[in-house]
Amino acid sequence: MPMDASQLREFATGYTTAWCSQDPSRVATFFSPTGSISANGAPPAVGRLAITEFARGFMHTFPDLRVILDDLLIEGGHVVYHWTLIGTNTSSGGTGHRVHLSGFEKWTLGTDRLIAKSLGHFDENAYRHQLQHGCDG
Repeated sequence: MPMDASQLREFATGYTTAWCSQDPSRVATFFSPTGSISANGAPPAVGRLAITEFARGFMHTFPDLRVILDDLLIEGGHVVYHWTLIGTNTSSGGTGHRVHLSGFEKWTLGTDRLIAKSLGHFDENAYRHQLQHGCDG
């Protein structure tokens, strides 16, 4: 049975909290066991272990990572999760610059009511610029 708007909002809120937790395995629990996530057309991370490592990459890059749920829409049978990522690249070898970036994920939900496929999109040029110069540079 599909989720109603209230259940989807609760799911997205939990997903957002998982991204802010600094525990990448919590992000993976929102995905079907064979679910996938990719960003900007990159090869997908498939399965919960790969998704955990995908999330770990962002959490390592931004130890103060904060994700904000901006909006949640239903479009053509997909859920579109709009987010803002805020963090400072203070990991080992990081630039020390702050990033403030918005994007979205287009989710296909499985029959288990978890994410079967997430296709993420954000402005890569803005991301690279902010890593090198900060979000005010």
